[in-house]
Amino acid sequence: MDQVTPITRERIAATEVAIRRFVRRTPLVRADGADFGLSPGSLTFKLEMLQHSGSFKARGAFANLLLRDPPAIGVVAASGGNHGAAVAYAAQRLGVPATIFLPEITSPAKLERIRNYGAHLVIAGSRYADALAASEAHVAATGAMAIHAFDQTETLLGQGTVGLELEQDAPDIDTLLVAVGGGGLIGGIAAWYRGRVPLIGVEPQQAPTLANALAAGRPVDAPAGGIAADSLAPRQVGGLMFPLAQRFVAASVLVSDDAIRVAQRTLWERLRVVVEPGGAAAFAALQSGAWKPKAGQTIGVLLCGANTTAVNFD
Repeated sequence: MDQVTPITRERIAATEVAIRRFVRRTPLVRADGADFGLSPGSLTFKLEMLQHSGSFKARGAFANLLLRDPPAIGVVAASGGNHGAAVAYAAQRLGVPATIFLPEITSPAKLERIRNYGAHLVIAGSRYADALAASEAHVAATGAMAIHAFDQTETLLGQGTVGLELEQDAPDIDTLLVAVGGGGLIGGIAAWYRGRVPLIGVEPQQAPTLANALAAGRPVDAPAGGIAADSLAPRQVGGLMFPLAQRFVAASVLVSDDAIRVAQRTLWERLRVVVEPGGAAAFAALQSGAWKPKAGQTIGVLLCGANTTAVNFD
């Protein structure tokens, strides 16, 4: 038994089997850094923003619904938007009632997607932490099953299947850049790779949740602002992922809102893909120089979400 976390490679592999028919095996795009105005070198983009519901979160949502036993009253999730959309989508597919609590900062694109999936939507407070508190009160009152966006074993197991796919489809990657909000994605991937591939966590400067936690040696409150606040700005990283981050995240870097905007534009101009701010953060670290690769590295970049309104880059 793993002495650090219940999020093991064996359980991630079993979860991948359980959720396989409900999620997409998202594609890769191979490129050269020179194509993006960077130093020459191998880049591999994992297009996880093409996942059902528009982000990687569908993996964790289906893992919760399939590995746990939802009551007849249904499930509840608090979210900045992407997790809520994923839970709403998975619940619709599996015929489970869903109530989603969201903060006022949630983007219109994410609100509309959740409504279209048929979930009951509740706006509660200005930030994710407010929506989470409201959802917890609802769970206590109704007995519905809570699906946490990042601090839940099944959530991390589902997100860890991204790492499993990457290792199978791109075994040559020797460094992987991953955006960090509450840490469910990078925590699950860390549990899969377990240090075999260094992970670089990327956060907005105005939401340094993991950076502050690593500096303090424990999850601590952090600011929750910036252009990606609806996806990368919880109050704290999760307790389940934090030991994994301490052991297996090689570096934590911060990027500015301007760098994220430039990354969004570049990804559209060079790859013709539209990603939301949080989805562009990992590439922003590379493009802005917040993280500098060594010569000859084979770099993986995870593009994790695309729930945004159409962006005019003219």
